[in-house]
Amino acid sequence: MNMEKKKLIIIGGGAAGFFTAANVDGEKYDIHILEQASDVLQKVKISGGGRCNVTHACFDPRELTSFYPRGNKELLSVFTKFQPGDTMGWFEERGVALKIEDDNRIFPESNSSLSIMNALVDAAIHNGTKVSTKQVVKKIEEENRQWKIITSSDEFLADNVVFCTGSSPKSYQLLKNLDFKIVDLVPSLFTFNIKSKSIEGLMGTSFPNAWVKLPKLKKEESGPLLITHWGLSGPAVLKLSAWCARELFEIDYNFDVVVNFLGIDISIAEDIFNHFKAENPKKSIGQSKIFDITNRFWNHILEINQIDPQKQLSNISNKEVQLITGSLCKNTMPVKGKSTFKDEFVTAGGVDLKEMDFKTMQSKKYSNFYLAGEVLNIDAVTGGFNFQACWSEAWLIAQDLNAK
Repeated sequence: MNMEKKKLIIIGGGAAGFFTAANVDGEKYDIHILEQASDVLQKVKISGGGRCNVTHACFDPRELTSFYPRGNKELLSVFTKFQPGDTMGWFEERGVALKIEDDNRIFPESNSSLSIMNALVDAAIHNGTKVSTKQVVKKIEEENRQWKIITSSDEFLADNVVFCTGSSPKSYQLLKNLDFKIVDLVPSLFTFNIKSKSIEGLMGTSFPNAWVKLPKLKKEESGPLLITHWGLSGPAVLKLSAWCARELFEIDYNFDVVVNFLGIDISIAEDIFNHFKAENPKKSIGQSKIFDITNRFWNHILEINQIDPQKQLSNISNKEVQLITGSLCKNTMPVKGKSTFKDEFVTAGGVDLKEMDFKTMQSKKYSNFYLAGEVLNIDAVTGGFNFQACWSEAWLIAQDLNAK
């Protein structure tokens, strides 16, 4: 029986590679994963601070695509076949209980990425998958309608190849040698480096619903915002970094950002201030809790606008009200550079999507060569979306292989 099996080589032992192996018919295929590192599933291991943000609770394929700056059009058909609800079902069927957190990110109930890793490895091994680590692929050649894969220590023959290496430069060179068109890589998820009096010494201060605008690029995002040691981070900034990855790269990460810490229009902020002032004329401004911000941040804003915190509200002039609300709702700061977001380094760029058939995740050039994961010019904002693309693409590949 074993002689009749087709040979499937999966290059890359990450999320997409293992999910493909776990869903391929082991009766039909002799499955072999080649991983260049000494351990598999390393990104899965460190994701979500070691808890593994498996996917996101967004079950409408069209809405789901809106979280992907690159690949949103192409992924629509992919997500109609396999979406986060299917991912949840798949892991739960294999004994991994999942939970949806308040921000809609989905994690294993165990709070450990090992639960996800074990489920993937067990399902792949159950299918008869062989895993070889420290296999650095040097060359891929087409030979008599098969593929010859040459590594640093071995040679393998395959009827079908799944290429899902992530975004390493070596991998792209292998693909360029096969005439794949590669879109240049640029960083996608990063924080903004800012030195400004407005946020100086306030690391750790957060704002639940800020607005962040890039006037030069006419782009705006809202969401939680965090002051860090380097500048600004949090979902509002990370979303902008993903959507504007190429443009920000081209201007060398030097641009102005306008921040609305309150997430309300400046005229509304002025009305709220004046209403509070009328109701509490004798109160000192430093002790007044007018907006949903920390006392530390409020007093810092007063300090940079040279307003005495002991001053009674009745003595605060209209000009001073405008200075304060301007600092809170229309604060312009210069960005000088970026910092990579945690360990979850994501790039924009990769295999040009025009090279791909998204019904099967096959290359249009080679009918028995599939690609999935970060090697493609697809990326998402943070929150489990990059993994979801891997699960969905790998699922389609497995279905196509099983139908062959």
